[in-house]
Amino acid sequence: MSKKIKAVILDWAGTTVDFGSMAPVAAFRRAFAAEGLSPEDALIRRFMGLPKREHVKKMLFDEKIAGAFTEQSGRPPDEEDVERIYDNFEPALFEVLKDHARPLPGVKKTVKRLREAGILIGSTTGYTREMMDVLYPASKALGYEPDCLVCPDDVEGIGRPYPYMLWENLRRLKIESVSEVIKVGDTVADILEGKNAGCVSVGVILGSNMLGLCEEGYEKTDRRVIKGLAKEARKLYEEAGADNVIESFTDIPALIGLPEVVK
Repeated sequence: MSKKIKAVILDWAGTTVDFGSMAPVAAFRRAFAAEGLSPEDALIRRFMGLPKREHVKKMLFDEKIAGAFTEQSGRPPDEEDVERIYDNFEPALFEVLKDHARPLPGVKKTVKRLREAGILIGSTTGYTREMMDVLYPASKALGYEPDCLVCPDDVEGIGRPYPYMLWENLRRLKIESVSEVIKVGDTVADILEGKNAGCVSVGVILGSNMLGLCEEGYEKTDRRVIKGLAKEARKLYEEAGADNVIESFTDIPALIGLPEVVK
């Protein structure tokens, strides 16, 4: 990259912590099961990265889930149903959040390398501030702490794919231009957030929501299957407008012209 990068803005679950973004998947599954609904993981993951209430709404109004809801209730879903499911989602997520705070492989070393080069670490998320009040200290205790955290609550609830959380990072970190920033994430919503903000958007594959595997599942899955999943993830990132797709979080320094991190 020709422009000197002064900040890297990172997502949380599936990018820096929680290999495979498993905490929200489990919570969504439980919240919808309370309604007698069984969304497939692919549907849950399709909207990952959005503010969580919006995520619930997108899932509930999906044609297949809405049809199942209508069949069993005799009416189509509405906003009250969204609120009820979200109210079940929140406690389910809070129960598991702190158990999914471990940084992904190479995150701590990579962040250290970026900081040694004078690069600031920002972050955006689909989690609310109250959720991050659980996850943030847990991840900090395990060695990962960005310089800035912005939640949808901090920008009037207008989360991804809107650019406002990213821009708020720039304001707080005192970054002059979006050209001095890259956004790294593991969902389509992350890519769109970066593109809408006007900066370089990067998708990561290892440990991502797009790959859709927990760490144990990743280790046990045939490498040929992994290769196919990675190819599909890359395609979805590129269709969303990603400027780059990296295999691992540890590839970030090389992407911006720094020596590689020893893996």
